Amino acid sequence: MTDRAWVRLPSGRRLDLLSPTPFDWTDADLATGLARTFRWGGHSAWPEPLSVAQHSLTVLALRRSRTRHRLTPAQELRELLHDADEGLINFDCISPLKPFLGPAFAELQARLSAVIAARYRLPAWTVEEKRAHKAVDVAVAAAEAVHVVGWTAQEVRETLGIRATPMEKDPLQVRYGEPPWKPWLPDAAAARFLEELTALAARAGL
Repeated sequence: MTDRAWVRLPSGRRLDLLSPTPFDWTDADLATGLARTFRWGGHSAWPEPLSVAQHSLTVLALRRSRTRHRLTPAQELRELLHDADEGLINFDCISPLKPFLGPAFAELQARLSAVIAARYRLPAWTVEEKRAHKAVDVAVAAAEAVHVVGWTAQEVRETLGIRATPMEKDPLQVRYGEPPWKPWLPDAAAARFLEELTALAARAGL
């Protein structure tokens, strides 16, 4: 047998992790993968872990609320898909582990991110846009650490090194009617992510 570096996705398509192309997955494959990939190493103070799909929707919602000028569909897609590579490999690496995985894993992530950007025609980040995105991503992470995982605000600052004050309001609570910060079941997370992705792709003319 030859060495296998591809995985079979729910649609039946094959994704070659070492040589991916923009045509290797469906939108539903990506939504499912992100809904089944968990943040914080899968640890949660709730019965369910928090999916990357839910996190991505939270980042998009907060970025929208903090933007004075409305984002374009392409910019919103870029926010929604900022962690999309994790859904294709079903792995969200916690920060302390990344140095041990080394440059080969970083290269794998870069390849996947590149084909995602090509598939969805994502614009390159400007310095200001990247700064605004990072501020939102960190703010969401601080809130998740407290409301999902169970860290204290002091631990978020001193142990995790996150300076953002954990917000109380869940940016998704009004839209979806779930208890604030409650992790969704994978099927719900996948459906909601796919709904947003489909709508944004249509608005972007994809």
